[in-house]
Amino acid sequence: QVQLVESGGGLVQAGGSLRLSCAASGTFFSSSTMGWFRQAPGKQRELVAFITTGGGTYYADSVKGRFTISRDNAKNTVYLQMNSLKPEDTAVYYCNTAPTGRFPWGQGTQVTVSS
Repeated sequence: QVQLVESGGGLVQAGGSLRLSCAASGTFFSSSTMGWFRQAPGKQRELVAFITTGGGTYYADSVKGRFTISRDNAKNTVYLQMNSLKPEDTAVYYCNTAPTGRFPWGQGTQVTVSS
């Protein structure tokens, strides 16, 4: 059974940084494009970034130049380094396969950016 466990969120001031981690169980990880998604209160879940099996990356315009996605296939883990955080980055962050999540969503990790 696939499990996705996100961690690393927290409360940070605008301009600060956080590094999110997502540990995945199951054999799908190394053969899948993995992504980070976020959902702010009252809004739909949106794709923030993804990384392909070959290391190619995509970023939403809203985070381009500030966020960096990476992966460690040996650890079945995908990371999201978030720099220069803005209040509008406040959301619950989730990982899953991209561009559409194929597996049950984890609990997510809350990121709150204060102004």
